[in-house]
Amino acid sequence: MGYREREIWLCNLGDNVGFEEDGKGNKFVRPVLIMRIYSRRFCHIVPLSTTDKRGRFYHEFDGGTGKISVALLSQSRSIDSFRLMRKIGIANKLDFDETRKQVADLLTGH
Repeated sequence: MGYREREIWLCNLGDNVGFEEDGKGNKFVRPVLIMRIYSRRFCHIVPLSTTDKRGRFYHEFDGGTGKISVALLSQSRSIDSFRLMRKIGIANKLDFDETRKQVADLLTGH
């Protein structure tokens, strides 16, 4: 499966616990932004939402999917690429770079 950084994919995130973000429906599908590729089978993602959310843990941008996307920064994680189902969009470079910076700032406490 070929995927690249900046792409937005539908992803089977699974049925998570507590406040972890999971997907919708019986396959627990949610759009995600590919942040970093570690190998053909492993990447770092940020789950996306279309719900208007504001604050330090969220970043709103146009992902080219026809809807405004909100990156759930605090929910970023690494996944096996087997979870990726199909590409649905791509973030522009400026939005992607800002999202990447905000994830890094959040993880380092800045």
